[in-house]
Amino acid sequence: MRMTTEEAFVKVLQRHGIDTAFGIIGSAFMPISDLFPRAGIRFFDCAHEGSGGMMADGFTRASGRMAMIIAQNGPGVTNFVTAVKTAYWNHTPMLVVTPQAANRTIGQGGFQEVEQMALFRDMVCWQEELRDPARIAEVLDRVIRKARRASAPAQINLPRDMFTKIIDIELPQGVDLPRPAPDAQALDRAAALLSSARFPVILNGAGVVLAEAIPDTVALAERLEAPVCTGYQHNDAFPGSHPLFAGPLGYNGSKAAMQLMSQADVVLCLGTRLNPFSTLPGYGIDYWPKAAAVIQVDINPDRIGLTRPVTLGIAADAGAVARGILARLGAQAGDQDRAERAARIATTKSRWAQELASMDHEEDDPGTNWNERARAAKPGWMSPRMAWRAITAALPPEAILSSDIGNNCAIGNAYPSFAAGRKYLAPGLFGPCGYGLPAIIGAKIACPETPVVGFAGDGAFGISVTELTAIGRADWPAITMVVFRNYQWGAEKRNSTLWYDDNFVGTELDLQVSYAGIAQACGLQGVVARTMEELTEALRKALADQAAGKTTLIEALINQELGEPFRRDAMTKPVVVAGIDPADMRPQPR
Repeated sequence: MRMTTEEAFVKVLQRHGIDTAFGIIGSAFMPISDLFPRAGIRFFDCAHEGSGGMMADGFTRASGRMAMIIAQNGPGVTNFVTAVKTAYWNHTPMLVVTPQAANRTIGQGGFQEVEQMALFRDMVCWQEELRDPARIAEVLDRVIRKARRASAPAQINLPRDMFTKIIDIELPQGVDLPRPAPDAQALDRAAALLSSARFPVILNGAGVVLAEAIPDTVALAERLEAPVCTGYQHNDAFPGSHPLFAGPLGYNGSKAAMQLMSQADVVLCLGTRLNPFSTLPGYGIDYWPKAAAVIQVDINPDRIGLTRPVTLGIAADAGAVARGILARLGAQAGDQDRAERAARIATTKSRWAQELASMDHEEDDPGTNWNERARAAKPGWMSPRMAWRAITAALPPEAILSSDIGNNCAIGNAYPSFAAGRKYLAPGLFGPCGYGLPAIIGAKIACPETPVVGFAGDGAFGISVTELTAIGRADWPAITMVVFRNYQWGAEKRNSTLWYDDNFVGTELDLQVSYAGIAQACGLQGVVARTMEELTEALRKALADQAAGKTTLIEALINQELGEPFRRDAMTKPVVVAGIDPADMRPQPR
């Protein structure tokens, strides 16, 4: 069949159902984008390419449908770097299209030229550069399939002089491969360990959500009467209302989950690479069970046993493993101490729920008093935990939430729970600031009938605030965004109080800035909430307005209390050896 290279490219996109793209328009890919309207492909031109990549991440995580990101070669493409690495650690399949400088000029250091393949080598699961126009459909098809198989971003690099060529090709049929099946002997051994367990615990990770295996883990947990914890930032990997759900582990997670995990004699880790934030101590509890048999299930064999010693590793789809173990359990599996275990789970959860409901303020470490001073400075202001309780009072159960990185968002880790997967979009282990707003925009584009709420601290929000200039257009859906306004970079300020004697270098934000005012200047609704009651009411109204097509930014004013530092294990108190003297500063030579 005769066609142009851009027609071949778009036809492959159509065959894979990729109908949504994010980026900023550029001449390097206009032969493709010119065909988007006729092809049924929506192009969302964001304010910054980095935010566009995070929109694509939110789009796919909320819906399971893959999106494409594309931008001008050079500086447009380099702006995707943070978003692509974020998607990589979020296990998000993504088509990364990077138009390149023309073959005839590359290497001359020309306009908007950079080594784009080298740039993304550590950030994608697969990458190819088109060498011949006639191969454009074959290469694109393979890149898309690689992204889906690895559940990660994959890159196609397209020299811009490959377009507007007439080629004679057959569109590729491709081969879809099933997910890896578990080894039967490994399933037998896992079932034997769990059948004889006195106190089994299940830990669900992102792989359970990606495999749509939550019902399988529910069935397995009920058969074993096993409490189920979730990994850090994966609160939606088990139904929050289920009596066996213990909550998230890791930073600012559920104390109940940590206490129950500490008692395990067998731990089944499903669909998780056991990232460090999911197993680090919390609330002073070193909860990871030292003597337990640990079964780790991950679709990527390279991740098994990487961060924690394991007794048994199974490289396979989490759902297939859960079903296989359930079918092999012994007749008496879970019966030992079943009633006592159920009572212990319920008591532990109830005790934590009461404690969490009464937690208004953050504690100071011995020798520090920042939180005490913060409360005294603004006695009438909400604390972060008060704000989160006010928020949860207004959230509908079906809502999709996004979270940014940062102290106030992390404090909220213990609060939201979900009835289904693909409802909680957190920035993941790459930890980019500026994720909350673009991710929730992408989620709303993917799921227009579902209420969505994004969250960010004021420092992180400043990185993506430019998207307020993009989302008010008629073809963009309405969203709701909550910004915690305490005028500081909280996580870094907590580090400064603990290790640097309140030497606040670069932690203070401009007191004159009003994010609600910026939203209003962009034609959106901007609201300030100063009390718990105002915040709850503002969020309820914003969600009603969202259904009516109106975007609202809520600026929640909170005091400057600071929660736990992200990594106590990664910081040490500095010591003075040689000393630093400002008199040693010399003028630069001219």
